[in-house]
Amino acid sequence: MDKLKIFAFVLVAFVGLSKAANANAVILAPDDFVGITFWVISMGMLAATAFFFFERSSVATAWRTPVTVAGLITGIAFINYMYMRGVWVQTADSPTVYRYIDWFITMPLQMVEFYLILAVVRKISNRIFWRLLIGSLVMVGGTYAGETGHIKPILGLVISIGGWIFVLYEIFSGEAGKAAAKSGNKIFVTAFGILRMIVTVGWCIYPLGYVFGYLTGSVDDSSLNVIYNLADFVNKIAFGLVIWVAAMQSTNTRSK
Repeated sequence: MDKLKIFAFVLVAFVGLSKAANANAVILAPDDFVGITFWVISMGMLAATAFFFFERSSVATAWRTPVTVAGLITGIAFINYMYMRGVWVQTADSPTVYRYIDWFITMPLQMVEFYLILAVVRKISNRIFWRLLIGSLVMVGGTYAGETGHIKPILGLVISIGGWIFVLYEIFSGEAGKAAAKSGNKIFVTAFGILRMIVTVGWCIYPLGYVFGYLTGSVDDSSLNVIYNLADFVNKIAFGLVIWVAAMQSTNTRSK
């Protein structure tokens, strides 16, 4: 019954997507590479969302919340990408500030995932949850405030990098990192390590994009959109897949 409901949800989403596609097909030029990347990422996010929601019932109960949140992350990104794609194909412009609608929700959720998967393997303090949540909000909020003119752009960058360093410290050397190291669960430790690298390497695109796309203007909007699109594709979908793999491996190990 659970999978039937999910199937119905995905079917409705595909029908809605098809209508949107038919409405805008004549607008998207075949040589519009940026527009095509918006389409590819949108479809990838939708596919990932359907996959995670279908697979949540295949993993152990303790892992269902992390897998569900992975689906929420890609689902939110899908909805926002469809909007940004529509703006792009109609105006040839997609201001970066539109992305903050997504980032203000999905990036904190990704950091919360560290807490959720930690809670699967051992008892941990709620302080980890709040530190990861607040740190990620500071990271996103800093560049948003700078890019929208609420504070000086350079100050926004400093605040954002400060929030990023804070969450990196927490998952590498802070309470979350120490709890992960002491978990004694090889599958979990491997997944936790990969997720840390995504947040370290993958997320560096965002402050770099702010510097070269907004502060200095050395990267044009088209190139910046393509870079952000590809970064989101990896940072969100790959992030969720790592959690799903860990969930499946843990589930299979327990069933033996």
